[in-house]
Amino acid sequence: MTTEFDLGALLAERGAERYELHTKYLNPQLPRMLHTIGFDKVYERAEGAHFYDADGNDYLDMLAGFGVMGLGRNHPVVRKALHDVLDLNLADLTRFDCQPLPGLLAQRLLAHSPHLDRVFFGNSGTEAVETALKFARYATGRPRVLYCDHAFHGLTTGSLSVNGEDGFRDGFAPLLPDTAVPLGDLDALARELKKGDVAALIVEPIQGKGVHEAPPGYLRAAQELLHGHKALLIADEVQTGLGRTGDFYAYQHEDGVEPDLVCVAKALSGGYVPIGATLGKDWIFKKVYSSMDRVLVHSASFGSNAQAMACGLAVLSVMEDDRIVASVRTTGELLKSRLTALTDKYELLADVRGRGLMIGIEFGKPGSLKLRSRWAMLQAARKGLFAQMVVVPLLQRHRILTQVSGDHLEVIKLIPPLVVDEADVDRFVDAFTAVMDDAHSGGGLMWDFGKTLIKQAVANR
Repeated sequence: MTTEFDLGALLAERGAERYELHTKYLNPQLPRMLHTIGFDKVYERAEGAHFYDADGNDYLDMLAGFGVMGLGRNHPVVRKALHDVLDLNLADLTRFDCQPLPGLLAQRLLAHSPHLDRVFFGNSGTEAVETALKFARYATGRPRVLYCDHAFHGLTTGSLSVNGEDGFRDGFAPLLPDTAVPLGDLDALARELKKGDVAALIVEPIQGKGVHEAPPGYLRAAQELLHGHKALLIADEVQTGLGRTGDFYAYQHEDGVEPDLVCVAKALSGGYVPIGATLGKDWIFKKVYSSMDRVLVHSASFGSNAQAMACGLAVLSVMEDDRIVASVRTTGELLKSRLTALTDKYELLADVRGRGLMIGIEFGKPGSLKLRSRWAMLQAARKGLFAQMVVVPLLQRHRILTQVSGDHLEVIKLIPPLVVDEADVDRFVDAFTAVMDDAHSGGGLMWDFGKTLIKQAVANR
C-alpha cells in the first residue's frame, strides 16, 4: 500500500493556522511575545538575505536565524547537494560501516583548522559543546570547567553548566562542577587553575551576548596558563566560526592561539540539516576512544548522517569558491565604519563594536535633559526596552529583521547572512539613521511604543 502525502497541499490548507497551532501545541509564550511586539509576520518565501511576504514585499534579514543561515536562505548549491544526496538512495546510518561523506567533510573542515586532527559530528551547537566538555574532563581526569561571565554555550544540562546568564540557569540546578571567571581576567583564571581540579576553560572569542570580544592577547595568554596547569582551551565557535568575523574562526585573529578543542555548528548546516562538530587534537580523541571496548563511548544516533554531511560539504565548497571570508571582512568593515560614524551624531548611541559581520550596537544614557528623563523612565521599568524600541520600527517601518543581543541589554546584535552586499549595508544604515532621528526628536511613534513596552514590563513583574 502506498501512502499519499502532499506537503504543499497540507501547508496550503493549514498554513494560516501557524500562530494558533504554536499557541496550542508548542511554547505558548512565543506567539504571545511576537504578537506583543508586532513581529507576528507571515513570510511566504526566502532567498539569500531576504524574506518575502504574500504581497511580494521584501524584508532584509540581519539575524540569519541566530547565525544558522550563513550563506543565506535556499542557496542553490546547498539545495542541489541535498537533492543529490536524497536521489542517491545511500545506505545511510547502518552504524556498522564507514560511509565516505563524514570522512570527506572532516578532511575539508580540518583543512581550515590547523593544529586540529579529528572531528566528532553531532546535531547542534549545544551537542558540540557537550562533546567538548566530556572529552576535556575525560582526557584530563579532572571534573571542573571554567567559563566566562555572560557566556552562552547552549541550553542542555552540560552546556548550561557553563552558561554565564543566570536567567537561563535558574531552576535547573544542580549542574556540573563549574566556575565563572571574567572575560579577559588572567589573574582570576590563574587563581582557579592553582586549585588543580580544572579540566578546561571554554570561551567564545567574541561573546554572542552583548558582542564582547576577548581582549587582545587574552586567548594566547590563557592558553599558556591552561597548558602550564595541564588543562585545555576550548574555543566555542558555534556562532563565530565559518567566516562570521572575517576569518574562518574568530580565534585566528590572534597569533599563536591553538585551541585543544573547537566547537562549530550553525552555518555548517547551510540552513537545512542540523549539524554540530567538535574538532580536537589527536591525543584527546585517542584517549577517549582508547580501545575497541570504548568504540561507542560517545556517539550520536543522527550524527554523520548523509544529508548533514552533504550540506556541510556544499557550504565549505561555496565558502572557498566564492571567497566568502574575504567578502565578510570587506562588507563587515564597511558596515561597522558607517555605524561608528554615527556615534558622534546621536547621543543615545554609545558604542559600535565587533568584527566582520558580527556587530553590536550599544545604546546608553543621553546627555540632554529631555532625552535623559525618558531614558530613565525606560530603565526604571526594565533595562533593554530602548533597544527593543529600535528593533520594532526597523521591522515595522523598514522591513529589517534584527534582534536584541540579550535579556536586560541595551544592545542590538547584527549577524546577517554572510552574503549581504553593499546595497544591503546602505539599506540598513539608512533605516537605522531614520529610527535614531525619530528617537532623538523626543516624540513620535517610537516613544509611544515605548510607553506600551513600559506597561507590559510593569505588568510582568
